[in-house]
Amino acid sequence: MGKNISIVVQSRLGSQRIPGKMLRPFSGTTLVDILLDKLTNLNSIDYSKVYFCAHEQELLDVASHYPVNTIKRSKESANEEKDIKVLFEWAKDIPTEYIVMISACNPLLKINTIDKFIYQFQNTDKEGAISVYESKNYFWNSKGKMLNKWPKGFTSMNTKFVEPTKVAAHCMYGSRVDLIKEGNWVTNKLPYEPELISMPEIEAFDIDEPWQFDVANVLYEKL
Repeated sequence: MGKNISIVVQSRLGSQRIPGKMLRPFSGTTLVDILLDKLTNLNSIDYSKVYFCAHEQELLDVASHYPVNTIKRSKESANEEKDIKVLFEWAKDIPTEYIVMISACNPLLKINTIDKFIYQFQNTDKEGAISVYESKNYFWNSKGKMLNKWPKGFTSMNTKFVEPTKVAAHCMYGSRVDLIKEGNWVTNKLPYEPELISMPEIEAFDIDEPWQFDVANVLYEKL
């Protein structure tokens, strides 16, 4: 039997690099609208199990136009960066065993990619999951030690033959709810040992800086 999963979207207007990012005009709509529209059209989970969590009333008002649940976060939660129990205070109000959190900062994310993540997380034995994409490149740590294997027989770099590395997409996360109550997220082991669920790299395009907002806008309209 698969996991009992609910979806959470956690949003705020307090971005320092792109003020008001979540409600800033984006291709005739907003980042919040784009994601909520997708989440009400999934095949993997009913929209009655989607929860939108925000402190600012402007965000909650947008979410009220969709058939999803809304939870008002405290100001402390909206401003927290580290303490999981404060950051994810909504966990106590959602009657579910597992959570899939999806970021609204990845507007290129497709519905079928979300469905794939949920289906795979439902059926894995792992207690947590993160979305990843594969990168065929060369990586070194801060001490200059190579992290992936050098392709056998090559003396020059050739990305066609290098071992692929899985990169965190910072887009979708799966976790047991009771881990949050313990101050953990995804797994209770550090470093994480989650189910790694692959997705297309282009869909993981993340909006953190003003230039990324503009580029994502163009890509969204072209793809």
